Amino acid sequence: MSETPTEGSVGEAVPASQKSSWASFLKSIASFSGDLSSLTAPPFILSPISLTEFPAYWCERPELFSAIADAKTDEERSIAVLKWFISTLKGQYTSRNEKLGSEKKPLNPVLGELFYGYWPNDATNRGQTNLIVEQVSHHPPITAYYIENKDKGLSLQGHNAQKTSFSGGSIIVRQIGHAVLTVKLPSGSTDTFLITLPKLRIDGLWYGSPYIELTEMSYIQSSTGWLSSIEYKGKGYFSGKSHQFKALLTPPSSSYPKHTFEGLWHLTSKNVKSGEDFTDVTSPKEEVTVANVDEQGDWESRKLWKFVAKGIREGDFEAASREKSKIENEQRQRRRDELAAGTKWELKHFDHIDSDPIYEELGRLFKANPSEEDAYIYRHNGPQFPPVPVPPTES
Repeated sequence: MSETPTEGSVGEAVPASQKSSWASFLKSIASFSGDLSSLTAPPFILSPISLTEFPAYWCERPELFSAIADAKTDEERSIAVLKWFISTLKGQYTSRNEKLGSEKKPLNPVLGELFYGYWPNDATNRGQTNLIVEQVSHHPPITAYYIENKDKGLSLQGHNAQKTSFSGGSIIVRQIGHAVLTVKLPSGSTDTFLITLPKLRIDGLWYGSPYIELTEMSYIQSSTGWLSSIEYKGKGYFSGKSHQFKALLTPPSSSYPKHTFEGLWHLTSKNVKSGEDFTDVTSPKEEVTVANVDEQGDWESRKLWKFVAKGIREGDFEAASREKSKIENEQRQRRRDELAAGTKWELKHFDHIDSDPIYEELGRLFKANPSEEDAYIYRHNGPQFPPVPVPPTES
């Protein structure tokens, strides 16, 4: 299937039994004035994966994450961070097209939902990278994550929420939140990077085959002063292809970029000045290792959504919808019980904080304008990672 459909009839990718449902859904989003994430999507467009699994996309090329710690200078480190970041975009925004035929709507996590995983050490001595994800809010839906490679002195923590709207035949997704990467240096000091998130545009709705395009700008600001400014464009820009980016890396106290990188973030890119290869994500990525579903706790994503995912994968949308409703109704009752008892859900791995001094300090360097919603900030509160899960047994 083409990644960006350009011809065909309305709903050509929609199963015959679901065409009326899809038409009704399109009509509802076109007339809806609020946040589209609250709308119920037709079952066939649902993904069998919860949003709590999405932070794993940050490290599905763990060798690039690890390489950040090996950089010798501030400049080299900023280049390594940019290279790693650009190389995460394919996994985050196109991998579901490849697996499922088109972009699907992820399952909305429940409050307290958890996801644990890791990428093991290997012969290159890259160290083990661990991942903790927790759904820290349901209204608004906010996912917090913490990624750590102790051997390399690397940690990434962040949170993500989304505001969606409909415009010009596309769904526009404003990603709310940011990530902070901390690198412990041999000198004992740290280099900290503030990473902002791009805006998304979901096209292909008319054909029932949605796909994501990144738009506008995102930034990576280092505490050493180096700034990466990344512009995203789709068709009609540079060579007229989808998934294009252009990144300028500017030294401290300068208005003139020293490095320019451009290309396709889902394939390859180059250093414009030298012509050298910069990113190449055409090779297979490394999936996160998780415990077998039967060994997971009841609040872990793959166990929680097990029967919903089974129904979606098998095309039994009636069963998927029934199991999904069970989980959602149970959550509504849990919130009613908490309200009646005057209690609230206690988070396991994160604390809410009113402000983020790192965001405020580094954001000022490139004149960031945080949205009001970005005041929902969560910080990893330091509990130990769960025991390393046993890899699933080969069948």
